[in-house]
Amino acid sequence: MAKVYWPYFDPEYENLSSRINPPSVSIDNTSCKECTLVKVDSMNKPGILLEVVQVLSDLDLTITKAYISSDGGWFMDVFHVTDQQGNKVTDNKTIDYIEKVLGPKGHAASSQNTWPGKRVGVHSLGDHTSIEIIARDRPGLLSEISAVLADLHFNVAAAEAWTHNRRIACVLYVNDNETSRAVDDPERLSAMEEQLNLVIRGCEQEDEKVATTSLTIGSTHVDRRLHQMLFADRDYEAVSNVDCNACPGLEPKITVEHCEEKGYSVISVSCEDRAKLMFDIVCTLTDMQYIVFHATITSKGPHASQEYFIRHKDGCTLDSEGEKERVIKCLEAAIHRRVSEGWSLELCAKDRVGLLSEVTRILREHGLSVTRAGVTTVGEQAVNVFYVRDASGNPVDVKTIEALRGEIGHSMMVSVKNKVPSRKWKEEGQGGTGGGWAKTSFFFGNLLEKLLP
Repeated sequence: MAKVYWPYFDPEYENLSSRINPPSVSIDNTSCKECTLVKVDSMNKPGILLEVVQVLSDLDLTITKAYISSDGGWFMDVFHVTDQQGNKVTDNKTIDYIEKVLGPKGHAASSQNTWPGKRVGVHSLGDHTSIEIIARDRPGLLSEISAVLADLHFNVAAAEAWTHNRRIACVLYVNDNETSRAVDDPERLSAMEEQLNLVIRGCEQEDEKVATTSLTIGSTHVDRRLHQMLFADRDYEAVSNVDCNACPGLEPKITVEHCEEKGYSVISVSCEDRAKLMFDIVCTLTDMQYIVFHATITSKGPHASQEYFIRHKDGCTLDSEGEKERVIKCLEAAIHRRVSEGWSLELCAKDRVGLLSEVTRILREHGLSVTRAGVTTVGEQAVNVFYVRDASGNPVDVKTIEALRGEIGHSMMVSVKNKVPSRKWKEEGQGGTGGGWAKTSFFFGNLLEKLLP
């Protein structure tokens, strides 16, 4: 039998370009008086913009301006960023982390990079079992889910839940309350999945989408996964009156036009500025298989203006009205998912099994419905963040908040804040005044800073 010889291909050949031209990252605190400039130059590759924006977002940095260019084989970005208080980024630990993750050593594996101080939204929880839930939302659902887990002796190490268009997407990281390790017993996992399905399908109607629960071992970026879950659930197909009332200050204006000269589709987004707005838009475009070749991001006061020059990964532009309408609806949904006007509660207490169940039960007993939630654990401390409205989706009365504070304040640290909607953000943005979201909303890192060494 004749021997067949095949040419040898070096498995590292695909990374040759990156090794010849390694990515360059520079942190500039001298060129601008008001912000820090983060400049990233590297070989272009699919998804690279999302990776960079994800790193900056996970650090809770505010992107006030950005200029993106990735036409051809090279990727060049300039981001104007500030910290949560609107100041320059001067913390050496943060600067070193950005340079390490986006630089030559960390860039190739940036999808696995983690910020040690940010425990919700990144791969940093160790051994755990991940639970993904998508279902019809209803008051008290999160309380019922956490009660099932507590009864089965599962500890919730971290969780994030979003609601939009009467649907809820939730990712929970759980482990065994005795071993603090991932649960791999098939019978125990099957029993948990069965009970969770009974809870979430109890309110489903015959003409509605089917609620699902899935279990995985490992990690994923929580924010991106929640976008993917709601996108797959087609939450963008309709906008409910509840969602419109919940977000009176945010009325995004999105247009899609064609740039014949360069062969791009141009997406323009004008809306109220908020935390992680750019991440949510870039994440949605990436998951819809669109490539961003150029982009300009600006914010002035409470107003944000973003423009993206895109093509589909097959090289086509958005030509049909149906394609344009779908992209607009998906981006509107991505913007609305993370918005939560009204009262927010940030609670800190010693971690224990059943803590989440206890807190959510108290919220339910006070007639509060959770619109968005974040749960994390730092050492022996648990930090829970809840955005709440009443059971009808309306703003919560101040007396209810004070009663709630009085009931739980004796056993845990409580921080209560109210984000007032910017109903006239367009006029404020054009006039150059107004405080914007940075003065009224908060980030999950606020209490973490007090707990981390």
